[in-house]
Amino acid sequence: MIALERASIFFDGTTSEPRLSHPECLAFDAEGAAWCGGDRGELYRVAPDGSAIEQVATTGGFTLGVALDGEGALYSCDLAHRAVFRLDLASGEISRFAEGMRTPNFPVVDARRGCLWVSDSRDPAGPGIWRVDLETGAAELWHEGPLHFANGMALEPGGDALYVVETWAQRVVRIPIAGGAPEPVVEGIERVPDGIALDAGGLLYIACYEPSRVYRCDPATGALELLLDDPTAHVLCHPTNCAFRGTELFMANLGRWHLTRVDVGVEGASTR
Repeated sequence: MIALERASIFFDGTTSEPRLSHPECLAFDAEGAAWCGGDRGELYRVAPDGSAIEQVATTGGFTLGVALDGEGALYSCDLAHRAVFRLDLASGEISRFAEGMRTPNFPVVDARRGCLWVSDSRDPAGPGIWRVDLETGAAELWHEGPLHFANGMALEPGGDALYVVETWAQRVVRIPIAGGAPEPVVEGIERVPDGIALDAGGLLYIACYEPSRVYRCDPATGALELLLDDPTAHVLCHPTNCAFRGTELFMANLGRWHLTRVDVGVEGASTR
């Protein structure tokens, strides 16, 4: 377990201009800048050193998961619009990209297959995972589930499967890209697992909305360890998603107005 004192606030948007409005997710570009969203559809860019923030665009909705494709575009899932948006980073132009999901929650770019995987959160259980063509935005239901509130996702090293958080089942499952039923990776995660990230060694990091903590899991064994815990929910405050930049793990805190970071001593895996 990492002492909470080793974690710090990377960017505090409580009184910044513009405000960092309850970020639910974050992703890093090649320059090390953090991209995240807000509760009115904002899409923000935070400087690599955490010294400044700018609002690049807005959907006017509610931004959930975001992902960068490494080719100059950012994709964001929007709760209010029930759609995935595409932001052109060069021009700042944002457009509706894919539809059909009920609650598009988290996108994963799969450059090898030319698609975007998007979790569709359902409560009670239901479909599922969508596949979105990166060229056309055409969306089709790829995995019908049922999944108990499909949430954060990550591509397995090698790209042969998706790890998916089932929030209300309190577990992470593995779904082979070639097809097949979800395979439990780890179960009994207390209490509301939300987002995941992978390090270079293939270990999973699981951010929990409640209680405010981060777990680490070895998918090969299902062994789960508590990595970071904040009983007072100040440094970590209902973290929903997490992402690596080098050996530092960053968390978006839906409960407050800041991004948290902690050095875990292990490089993060490639996100594309």
